[in-house]
Amino acid sequence: MENIETTNLMKIKEASIWASKYLGKNVTSSNIAYLVQYGRIPNHGDNGNVSVNRADLKEYYRSNNETKEDRWKKKLGSDLNWDLSFSQYSESETTKHVHRLHPYKGKFIPQLVEYFLDDHTDNYKKEPFFSTGDIVLDPFCGCGTTLVQANELGLHAVGIDVSSFNAFICNIKTGEFDLNDAQRECIGINRSLRAFQFDNSNVKFEQTLLEELKVFNAEHFPAPEFRYKVAHNEIDEKSYSDQKSKSFLKIYFHLINEFKIPLEQVQSETFLDKWYLQVVRNEIDFVFAQIKLIKNSKTKRLLQLILSRTIRSCRATTHSDLGTLRGPVTTTYYCKKHGKICKPLFSIFGWWQRYSSDTIKRVAQFNKLRTNTFQKCLVGDSRLINIQESLNSLNVGLPNEIKQNKISGIFSSPPYVGLINYHDQHAYAYDLYGIERRDELEIGPLQNGKGKEARESYVKGISDVLNNCKQFLKHDYNVFLVANDQYNLYPQIAELSKMKIVNTYKRPVLNRVEKSRSAYSEIIFHLRNL
Repeated sequence: MENIETTNLMKIKEASIWASKYLGKNVTSSNIAYLVQYGRIPNHGDNGNVSVNRADLKEYYRSNNETKEDRWKKKLGSDLNWDLSFSQYSESETTKHVHRLHPYKGKFIPQLVEYFLDDHTDNYKKEPFFSTGDIVLDPFCGCGTTLVQANELGLHAVGIDVSSFNAFICNIKTGEFDLNDAQRECIGINRSLRAFQFDNSNVKFEQTLLEELKVFNAEHFPAPEFRYKVAHNEIDEKSYSDQKSKSFLKIYFHLINEFKIPLEQVQSETFLDKWYLQVVRNEIDFVFAQIKLIKNSKTKRLLQLILSRTIRSCRATTHSDLGTLRGPVTTTYYCKKHGKICKPLFSIFGWWQRYSSDTIKRVAQFNKLRTNTFQKCLVGDSRLINIQESLNSLNVGLPNEIKQNKISGIFSSPPYVGLINYHDQHAYAYDLYGIERRDELEIGPLQNGKGKEARESYVKGISDVLNNCKQFLKHDYNVFLVANDQYNLYPQIAELSKMKIVNTYKRPVLNRVEKSRSAYSEIIFHLRNL
């Protein structure tokens, strides 16, 4: 390694302090660690210690001195409202409390909902649109972000979703639970699952495999040196990783045979059959059988959500392919995301234990913030549903309030044209719990594409929803729809809904599902009565 004066070398914390002063903005230790881990700057330390050179940092910042805001505005236009990026919030804040109880594609962050539902004003929001005690409607409820934030802000809220599982997620997030009972049941299932594993060899196999991977990766994919060499074209990542992956497969299959580990399931008809290793499927079925025995119905539903979250993380796929699922992975593989050889999962225990603890903690956090207001997600087609009658049939609150005072407005993110199949993203849960699917009622589903006919159908579908919901809205309602309107469909939707677009807010979307980093924006359409 080149000879460098020791005064130029800094530990991570020291480097973050120096960089913060140099750039005039906050640079965290995690920011510096990221640069080292992903090969942006070299590590001059040894024996596992990290030291960075001040000159390397200066050169990196000199070459990357354009801000993300500047780069995105070049691509997306100068009318981009960066204040609505909420870039000042950490990921833990944008996924606060119950918002992270279950993954969901296409959800918006709670800060965006708060911005329009709370009573503050600023240079862009000239007036408050909702007041404490108002009722807000989300006719495309998704995973319930609007309902949760309405509760936190002291508003009542009604959601509607065609997907039964989406409604299940929403109502868990806003529900109240006996957390002591939930914790006892989780601990009991932990013990039972450990006992179940004693009769199988997958745990011991996975421990042995991890030990072999640790040795192999330390020799052939040392961190962060390997990342740095790839980033600076000193190693051809593809050819090198292909060679080493094949080399490790010999070790892998030797262990598979030694421990007699079954891989693919005999059947492949359902999602659960296709996307889970046999040993993992056995554990899923075992835990589900334990949950069925729980007497407290609320606790049972909460643990069903934990199991669903768990099995989503245990699909037989690569770490970088959770969003697309190109094909089941039953062997070790080179992981571009982590820069080393990784493996599929052979047990759900770790994720089940982690998510059990995390779920109870998050529900407890939300309990401290919740207000004495009403939230409910109804299962139904927003084009046709009678909200008042549906609430009456459930014998729950608000129908009289809706009849007398009506709903103050809508905050929602309608589906996009040909982008997501909202049932398929949770196919494992529909299979396991035997939930009825209503794919045919989705508006703008992925399988219909983005062509002219699909767009026309989408326009009619969204306008039908708005026209149906209008009968339950106040005359001076406010409707906010979050959309990436790349086909300029919303002016036509507003016209067919007999509404007018009174304002638009164009915002950058920084925290996208599956960690996409490409520049992307969406528009919040503000509509009012004609």
